[in-house]
Amino acid sequence: MIPVILAVAVLIFTIMTFVPGNPASLILGADATEEQILIKEHELGLDQPYVIRLGNFLKQTFVDFDFGRSYWTNTSVTEELMARFPRTLAIAGFAMLFTVIIGIPLGIFTAIHEGTFADRIGVLLCVIGVSMPTFWLAMLFVLLFSLKLKLLPAQGMDGAKYFILPVVAQSLGGISGMVRTARAAMLEVVRADYVTTARSKGLSERKVIYEHALPNAMLPIISVLSGQLANQLGGALVIEQVFSIPGIGLYLINAVNTRDYPVAQSSVVFLSILFSLIVLLTDLGYAAVDPIIRAQFVQGGTKKKKRKEENG
Repeated sequence: MIPVILAVAVLIFTIMTFVPGNPASLILGADATEEQILIKEHELGLDQPYVIRLGNFLKQTFVDFDFGRSYWTNTSVTEELMARFPRTLAIAGFAMLFTVIIGIPLGIFTAIHEGTFADRIGVLLCVIGVSMPTFWLAMLFVLLFSLKLKLLPAQGMDGAKYFILPVVAQSLGGISGMVRTARAAMLEVVRADYVTTARSKGLSERKVIYEHALPNAMLPIISVLSGQLANQLGGALVIEQVFSIPGIGLYLINAVNTRDYPVAQSSVVFLSILFSLIVLLTDLGYAAVDPIIRAQFVQGGTKKKKRKEENG
C-alpha cells in the first residue's frame, strides 16, 4: 500500500504543477498586476522549485498528517474532507448494499435457471445496465422523476429523499455487473463433480446450492466486490456533480477547475488510501472464505516468527 499511495501522491502533485493555469492569477482576477501575482505566488509558495515543493507536500502529508489549507477559502482541507466524506460514503455504501443484496441473489437465480426465459431476460437487462453510463442515467432520472413527474428533488442534500435518485442511478450498473459475475461463478461451480455427487446422495437442491456450490463460488464474487466498491466510490464523485451533492467529488472537481492545488492533491491521496484499504480488505476476505489461502497466511506468519526466533 505504501508505494502505491506515495506514487499516487507524486503523480497528482506533478500533474497539478504542470497543468496550465496559475492559481495566483485565478484568485486575484483579471485586473491583477504582475507584481500582485508575484506576491501572491510567494505567499502560496508557488515560486519555489518543483523538487522543494514536492518534498514539502510529501512531508506535510505523510509526516505531519496535514493536508494543508485551501488557496481560495483558507479552510483546512482535512476538516473539509472529513465533513464531506460521509456524504460520498453514503452514496457509495447504499449503492454497494443494493449491489450485494440484489445482484448476488439474481445471479444465483439466473444460474440455477440457465437457458430459461427468466435467465435470458436477466442477461439482457444486465447487458443494458452495464452499457449505460452512470452520469447519463442520472440525468435521465432527473428529467423524468424531478422535472417531469416532480416526485424527487434534482439536487442538493436536505434529507433522505435527496439520496434516492443518486443511489439508484449509481447502483444499477453495479447490480448488473454483479449479476453477471455471480451467474458465471455459479455456472462454473454447479457443473463440478462434487456438486453432482452431492445431488446423487439425495440432498435437497437448496442444500446443494447454498452449502456446497455457493461457498466455492464466493472467491470470484469477493474479487469483484472489491472492484465494485472502488467503482462505487469513484462513481459517487461523478454522481455528486450531477446532483450537486457537497461530497468529495464536487469538492475535487471544483478544486481542479480553480487550480486549488492542496484540495485537489489531498483529495486524490485520500481516495487512494481508501482504495488501497479496500484491496487489503479483499485479501483478508479471501482468507476468510478460502481455507487454503487462510492456511497460507498462517503458515507465512509462522515462518516469519520462527526466523525471528532463530535470529535472536
